[in-house]
Order: sequence, then structure tokens, then C-alpha cells
Amino acid sequence: MKRVVIFFAIALVCAAVGRAAYQAAVSPEPPLSKYVPAGSLLYLEAQDFSSLLADWNSSAQKQQWIATSNYEVFSRSRLFLRLKGASDQFAAAAGVPPNMNFLSQVAGTRSALALYDIGNLEFLYVTYLPSAKSMQTTLWQTRAKFEPRSAGGVSFYVRRDPESQKEVAFAVSGDYLLLATREDLLAGALQLMSGSQDRTKDRTIESEPWWSQSVASAGPAGDLRMVMDLEKIVPSPYFRTYWAQQNITDMKQYSAAVSDLFRSSKQYREERVLIRKTQPPPIIAGGLEAAADLVRLIPESAGIYETKAYPSADSCFDLIETKLLAPHLGPAPPSEIAPQVQLTSGETGTGSDLETRIDRPAVERPVTPQSTSALKELFDKTQILASLQVQSTGRDQSGVFIRMHSAIVLAAASDWDEAAVQSALTGFVRPGLTASEHGVAWQQKSGYSELDGLWPLTASVRGKYLLVADDPALIEAMLANFNHKPDVKAAVFVAGFNHERERANFARFSGVVDRPSLAQSNMPGMDRQPQFFSENMASLSSTLSGISAERIMVRVDEDKVLQTVTYEWSR
Repeated sequence: MKRVVIFFAIALVCAAVGRAAYQAAVSPEPPLSKYVPAGSLLYLEAQDFSSLLADWNSSAQKQQWIATSNYEVFSRSRLFLRLKGASDQFAAAAGVPPNMNFLSQVAGTRSALALYDIGNLEFLYVTYLPSAKSMQTTLWQTRAKFEPRSAGGVSFYVRRDPESQKEVAFAVSGDYLLLATREDLLAGALQLMSGSQDRTKDRTIESEPWWSQSVASAGPAGDLRMVMDLEKIVPSPYFRTYWAQQNITDMKQYSAAVSDLFRSSKQYREERVLIRKTQPPPIIAGGLEAAADLVRLIPESAGIYETKAYPSADSCFDLIETKLLAPHLGPAPPSEIAPQVQLTSGETGTGSDLETRIDRPAVERPVTPQSTSALKELFDKTQILASLQVQSTGRDQSGVFIRMHSAIVLAAASDWDEAAVQSALTGFVRPGLTASEHGVAWQQKSGYSELDGLWPLTASVRGKYLLVADDPALIEAMLANFNHKPDVKAAVFVAGFNHERERANFARFSGVVDRPSLAQSNMPGMDRQPQFFSENMASLSSTLSGISAERIMVRVDEDKVLQTVTYEWSR
């Protein structure tokens, strides 16, 4: 019996060793980027595109989003109409509409999409799809309508729409399906697959500096990877028009970027790497650590928070002024964004305009000059290493109104002068509150000071930390966290948003704010437009109710900027 057991164990070991040797001998599948010709400005690769597409089609978020005001507004946007136009041109050239059924047919596992022109949406798509499935697609079954070509020893098919001059080409090479909107792109990919290309003519995307720098700086590829040549993308007028963030100037400092998305049942995590064009100036010691240290002060009740390293004195002053020290009335700053064209039915006004007086000049609100205030001077002569702002919302005792509370923390290189801080704060708010000293005297509380009037303002100095808030409960919660140990690595920027906590309050607050406009938009004869906050954004928030929180962390590593964005799912 023992001999049988020993023989069986030896057989298992030999089998395991043989299998490991066989797996080591079999070369892994080459990355799809080796088949992509050079010249692309954006590359997108999925580990399993068919699974991603199936997850989206079966998700509750998709079904809910399609029925929302947010989708209604998007479906009438210029971007949506341009995409629809491109879809119609593709359908005319291919003879097959690029709908969800078409995508499901051509979606394989490992897949890559390379974009060569934003305006004309010129792309190359390569996916690992067994040839038996490729030949079941509508595209393959209608190949008789295409013109045959050959490249790299493989036949491919091309069809051109005579009206738009757009073309579609596709091929099946082994277990790969290739689709492109340019014949030369498909031919180049097939030559790269065959390994017989003339390297002086056809180069892969991997040979370009923007690609190699980005990929070399990134970690392992996620479920979805995007690599971008920002030196080509940012100057594009299409990018400037449709980039929602509108931070074009900031993006000009980067030459390339790579982003990896990792998915799990409870979390989506995006890892980004942005490559700077030039070496950044040396960082003064202490700011990154100070920004990370401030994270420990964030209370659990925070709806949104944001901490920055090395904020300017002007930005700190503006932050405290706008969030806490009564935004002083004055003219609105000039807009730097061109006005949007509003397509209406020709109405020039409404019934409410009859109440507007045109025989009197507009009332000019006084502006209190603050450029030379003591508070501004205090910040100018203080070396501030990091700042933290915390905001939260809550219903008042009656349960009717939504109150917004804010707190600001400034970490300096040296200790703050508490008397100077209190004097500067009262000197700033006094002109808008009283002509005497009523309501601007500081009362000592447990760990902080509070104005004795109706104006809600609290302040506390803890050595190098200055805390200012408009809610005693908020500053007390932050002071209680001073005994916590830092658990965040040095960072330039850390921010978070508690969507689960703030979603209902946002919907209630925006509903009250939009109510006058909502009543006006429901007048007979007017084209109904969803209100931006209470309907458009609130419906998007409702669709994404499964996301409980979002967190962003930005770090620097020599000429690279590293960003981590995490989405937590509650279900």
C-alpha cells in the first residue's frame, strides 16, 4: 500500500513539473499594441471587452440613466449629435448600423481601439475573437458588398460611401477580428501581424516616445487601459470644445498620460500617470507631508473635503473669504468662457419681466475693498504649507431648510499668533456686521473661540494649525481628531466626496433653488428644458446612487504626476 502511495505522489510531481515546463515553453500572446501602426493619439485596451459590454448592458445604472433628465439633455447636446452623425456615416459606409447588437457581435476578449483623428473619428479596432464567431457576425456575412484586398498574406474587405467618402475595412486573421475606418490602417495592422513589414515604413505605436514613456511609468495594466498623446490631443479644437473640465492651460504642461481602471465588486480604482514636458521646480520640504497630515482632521460627517500642498496666500485668503467670512456683495467677475448659443422659439421675455423697472438706473451694490486687509497681510507674511477645506450639509431643526457648513484649516511652517488671527478676522467682518464692537468679541469655548454675535464664526489655533469654521459642531469634531495618527502618504492633493451622505440633501436643496425657474419653464408655449441642478444633475446622482463615496489622491515623482481615483460601491 505504501508503494502505491509513493508511486502516485511521484506521478503527481512529475505531471506538475511537466505542465509547468510546457507552460514556460509556450510563449504568451503578444500585446495588441504590437499590431497597431504608429500615428495614433489615443489607445484604449480592454482585458475582456465582451464582459465589460455585457456588464454595462445588464446593469441597473444603464436602464435608469436612459430614462433620466441627464440623458435627455445629453441626447440633445452638440456632442451627442456629432456622434450620431459619425454613426450614420459609418452605417452608410459599412452597410451595417453600429448599434449595440453590432458591438456585441464584434466584442471579443482582449481588445484594443486606436484613435487617429478626433474630428473624423478615424480608428483601428483589434479584438481576440475565435474565427467561428467572427464569421457569424453581420459584417462578415455581408462581405460580398465589399471590395476584396490583401495585405500581409491575409484577405480583407473595404467599402466606401460615395456621398461622405467615408470608408470601412475589416478582416479576420486567425482568431483576430480587425475593423478600421481607413484602408491603410487595416493593411498596416495585417502586415504587422504577419511580421513581414518593412520597418522603415511601418512602425508600431510602441516605438513612439509618448507611448513608451507612459507605459514604462505605469504599473500593471488594469481591466481597461487608456494611453494618450497629449501633445497631439490638447491642441485639437475638438478637445478644447468637448473637454468638460475646461482646464486646457493646465493640461498643456503634460506630454502624455496613461490611465488604468481596476474593477471589483465593491470598488472601482483608476490609476493615472501624467508625464510632464519639463522638469518641475524643486519642492520645498514639508508641504507634501503637511497636506497628508491634515487628512487625519477630517470628521466622519464631512460631505466633501479637499487638502492641498503649498497653497498660495491669495488662494487661502479667497477660500476663507468665500466660504466663511460673508461673501461681500459686488459685481460678478468677468467670465472667461464664451457664451453658449441658446436655441429658443423666438421668445424675447416672460411675464415676470413686466416687473423690471427700465426708467431707473440699476442699483450698484457697494464693494468693500479687502485687498489691504490685515487678514490678507497676515497670510502674505506667513509660509503656509498646506490647506484643508471641509464642507457638509444638514437639515435645520425644523427639517425644512438645508444648511451648508464649512471649515478651513491652514498648516504653517511656524506657529500662528492667535491674537493676530482673531484681530484680523474681526477686522475683516466688522464693516459688514456692525458700526461698533457688538457681535465681534471673542468668547472662549472648549478648545476654540467664537464670536458673541449672530454671525456664526469660530476659530482655534493649535501651534502651526489654524482652524476657522462657521459651525461649532464641525470645529469640535475636527479638534477631536488631533490625537489621530496620519495614515496617508505624502501627497500634493487629497480630496473626497461622500455621495451617500450628500445625495438626498443635494436633491432637496437644488429643488428649492430651481423652483422659480421650474415654474417659469412650465409656462404654456415654452419648450420644456430640465433644470440643471434639480433635474439634470440630480437624476445623474440618482442613477449613481450605488456609489457611496469617491476619493482622489495626487502625488509627484520627479517628472511624473500620479493620480489615484477610487469609487466605493455600496451595493
